[in-house]
Amino acid sequence: MGVVNIINLLGGLGLFLFGMKYMSDGLNQVAGSKMKNLLEKLTRNRFKGFLLGVLVTAVIQSSSATTVMLMGFLNAGIMDLAQATGVIIGANIGTTVTAVLIAIDVSAIAPTCIVIGAGLALFAKKQKQKYIGQIILGFGILFFGLKYMSGENAMGVLKTNEAFQNFITSFNNPIIGILIGIVFCAILQSSSAAIGVLQVLALSGGVPLNLAIFLIIGVNIGSVTPLVLSAIGAKTNAKRAAFVYFIFNFILIFLTPLAYFKPFLNWVTEFSNGNGSVEVATCHILFKVITALVLLPFVPQIVKLSERVFKPREHETALRFQFIDKKITENTTATVLQIGSEVERMAKLVRNNFVLACEGYLASSLDDEQKIRDNEELINWLNHNISDFMVTVCSGKMPAEDSEYVGKLFHVITDLERIGDHAENILNKTKMITESDMEFSEDSKQEVKELYETVLELLDRSIGCFVNKELNDFQEHELHNLENRVDDLTLKAQDNHVLRLKEKKCHTSSGVIYTKLLQDLERVGDHAYNIAWAARKDKDLIRQI
Repeated sequence: MGVVNIINLLGGLGLFLFGMKYMSDGLNQVAGSKMKNLLEKLTRNRFKGFLLGVLVTAVIQSSSATTVMLMGFLNAGIMDLAQATGVIIGANIGTTVTAVLIAIDVSAIAPTCIVIGAGLALFAKKQKQKYIGQIILGFGILFFGLKYMSGENAMGVLKTNEAFQNFITSFNNPIIGILIGIVFCAILQSSSAAIGVLQVLALSGGVPLNLAIFLIIGVNIGSVTPLVLSAIGAKTNAKRAAFVYFIFNFILIFLTPLAYFKPFLNWVTEFSNGNGSVEVATCHILFKVITALVLLPFVPQIVKLSERVFKPREHETALRFQFIDKKITENTTATVLQIGSEVERMAKLVRNNFVLACEGYLASSLDDEQKIRDNEELINWLNHNISDFMVTVCSGKMPAEDSEYVGKLFHVITDLERIGDHAENILNKTKMITESDMEFSEDSKQEVKELYETVLELLDRSIGCFVNKELNDFQEHELHNLENRVDDLTLKAQDNHVLRLKEKKCHTSSGVIYTKLLQDLERVGDHAYNIAWAARKDKDLIRQI
């Protein structure tokens, strides 16, 4: 095999890998958000999760990408490991679609796909049409590369290469075959690509079926490499998901004896009509299905094993992300869900601080002072670090829907941080009152209590709208009425305070604190209303006060 043959082989391989990556990126842009919605609606039924894993991976054509997405969902808290395990098992079968397409050889339409795909990708006006063009163009380039690799000037020369043929016919060491498959897949970083190249090699007569079985098993074990690298330093749930993926593919090693089982080899050869590419695809699919059927009933045991291997880490500080995993950002859709969960966590902290501060004021108590201070430190940390992380995420390519949602989250965390500041202001006022032994009339306390309860209702309903990502016209009308009531109660309390000053029922020093307290509560209502508006579907209606 000369230098020209090697260059032709590598050129075809480059086209194949580029086409697969380009097509996969287009599929993710077109169908990624829909696949996310399907995964979010998972039930705890492992069999439904399995079928959904098959479907999602068949669409986006990457079991690793599906598993990375699941890692993000696990970190975001929208599914547990038992649900994810069923999907991971299904994902390993869904990825075999590429092998089927290669086996039926649709390379004849590759030039047509390239023409149509390039036309759409370059000249289409709508972004979705451009992505569809990207899918078609990637599909065409993929099969054009395969055809080029299998040509007489590339792998075709192996048919007549005496040294290579002697090596193949004398090869019977399964360990070396598996190791070659592992290294090959680790280099290509894609089991679909590695199986595709193996199919081309088998079609050229370069790999007999018994050797192909060793290589297929090795390729599937090697497919774990990207996930293992992603899981290094990642959160515990991500490591567990990668471990489940590893278990599935490592179990394939127990199918090695099939390479020596002549009835199986004869059946595959007869079924494939002697076509090497079909033989590889058939074994690849059978191995995946057999492993899935064996493991699916044992999902609870697999989950328990992963939890024993990777125990939760103890953290020295609360100043950390609970849902966001900076080590896993390949799938922007899953990453955006993690950000949303982290902001929801921030909202709960803010709400808790507001309640503790107001209840402390009404009871003239500083029992929760340290807790409020600690929460405020975490709120400020989350504000800065979530913002920085979102800037990093926004710098990459992401679906328009996710980009719009992240843009709204910037406004939400700003409002949440300011509510946290107002809660700390209320705490500081309580501290001044208790240290100075100031007294307030029962009427003023009742006014604060009524205003606080109204603001809290507005805050709770606004956070609910944000979490549910919905603020319809009826809900907006009710929240608007609540905010007006907050404004009315504030004005009424201020007017009553002026009357008490005239009647000398309160002192000027305590009156200043009281007035500023009313302003804090009123501003919390404004920021709460802003949070609700971030849930509007129409992006032009983001309201900032």
